[in-house]
Amino acid sequence: MSHIEKVTATDTPLLTVAGLTKTYGARIGCADVSFDLYPGEVLGIVGESGSGKSTLLSCLAGHQRPERGRIAYDGQDVLAMSESARRRLGRTDWAYVHQNPRDGLRMGVSAGGNVGERLMAVGARHYGDIRAAATDWLGLVEIAADRIDDRPRAFSGGMQQRLQIARNLVTGPRLVFMDEPTGGLDVSVQARLLDLLRGLVRDLGLSVVIVTHDLAVVRLLAHRLMVMQGGRVVEQGLTDQVLDDPQHAYTQLLVSSVLQV
Repeated sequence: MSHIEKVTATDTPLLTVAGLTKTYGARIGCADVSFDLYPGEVLGIVGESGSGKSTLLSCLAGHQRPERGRIAYDGQDVLAMSESARRRLGRTDWAYVHQNPRDGLRMGVSAGGNVGERLMAVGARHYGDIRAAATDWLGLVEIAADRIDDRPRAFSGGMQQRLQIARNLVTGPRLVFMDEPTGGLDVSVQARLLDLLRGLVRDLGLSVVIVTHDLAVVRLLAHRLMVMQGGRVVEQGLTDQVLDDPQHAYTQLLVSSVLQV
């Protein structure tokens, strides 16, 4: 691949999804979705509003419960876990980056406190170590150390999103769910954030499921791509392959609409 590092394949998927279905009465949220995600791999999910991509992500992350299907993480049946076990997984091995950083931050707590809270949730107790780790992570996401005691509301939208990323990644999760992480940001801020995300994914060996309507985002970040329409997956494959030679009429429409902008 020209735009991203190639993933070294392993025989065992980190995440296996089979036949996942979620409905809202007569309306389909997502239907019969199946895929494998391997360690270090980034899967992009695209489609217009109402295509089912956000519902799918919500079910994968445990925010909603599907009616049917199976989710296995590192060999464990996620849907069979107790609520406490799933919450623990969400604090340790998993992370979730919201489109609106205010949904993923505590706005009344300092920047350092936001990062430190996640560490404390996994057992960290030494104040000096927590503050040092928070300072290091603020640096990694390009927030100056002298802003550590500032509240998130004093930050720009792009800085808030970078802070949310630091809060989520400080505990070293293996799997990260991202919901439109660059949505609502200015183009120049988006580009800077995408560069940051690409570097973190590569350096930390993260597995990522990212939902977006922006094909440029998946072109830059995702190894593989799933296209959703009406709650169903209509096409999937290597990102460059799908975007450069789309087979399904809906994918062709998505790609051509971007080219015409």
